[in-house]
Amino acid sequence: MLAAADARFAPRPVPKLAAGALALGVHVLFVVMLVFGVSWQTQPAGPVSVDLWEALPAVPPPRPKPPPAPPPEPVKAAPAKPVTAPKVAETPPPKAPDIALEKKKAEEKRRAEATVRDKQLAEQKRIEAQRREQQRQQEEAEIMRRMADAEAAEAATLTQQAEARAEANRRQAAARSVAQQYAAQISAKVRGNTRLPANLTGNPLARVRITVLPTGEVRKVTWIQSSGNPLYDEELERAILKSSPLPLPADSDARKELGVPELSLAHRP
Repeated sequence: MLAAADARFAPRPVPKLAAGALALGVHVLFVVMLVFGVSWQTQPAGPVSVDLWEALPAVPPPRPKPPPAPPPEPVKAAPAKPVTAPKVAETPPPKAPDIALEKKKAEEKRRAEATVRDKQLAEQKRIEAQRREQQRQQEEAEIMRRMADAEAAEAATLTQQAEARAEANRRQAAARSVAQQYAAQISAKVRGNTRLPANLTGNPLARVRITVLPTGEVRKVTWIQSSGNPLYDEELERAILKSSPLPLPADSDARKELGVPELSLAHRP
């Protein structure tokens, strides 16, 4: 009876392949649950505090180990079921950048920068052209001013020269008029002292050069043209010496026009 009962409760042999598959599935399920449990429930680490001790605390004596538990009775293992790993949500791969869009944006940026540079260059050129135009206008204005000054100076010089010439002509005319008057006085004085010879016929012309002192005194008579009558020539020279001193103008210009210190006298009877 006891042998029959022991034979009834004796454990049945379990196939080794099924037990290995079951153990492997349990381990895989445990690892998966451990990984996802840790990754889902990861929390930031809290603050860490440290206590400083001056001396090590007393180590309590080791506790006695409890007696070993009796081995458990073998349990009839249920047939292992295939374990399927939970599906992990796949993260979609990042989209590749749109090369055409990037190129378009880069081209638009390059065009915008080129437009800004062109505007800046155009503004610089405009400012430089305006500066050159102002400088050119200033130079032209300076040239015109200088030309106007030169023309005004030339006009003033011409006016002064014209005035000087007019004044000289006026003074010369006045001096000539005074010289003519004194020449007529000299001729009349000489004529008054001339005795005409009896054999003089006609109205002959005689020309002489009379050298005089500043006081009008006659120093020498030089013949230039004879009248053709020696007696009249002698009488004319005597009359000139007798008329000394001759009347002379006080004005230097009139004296110069008269020819002082050498007077030219054209005399007729």
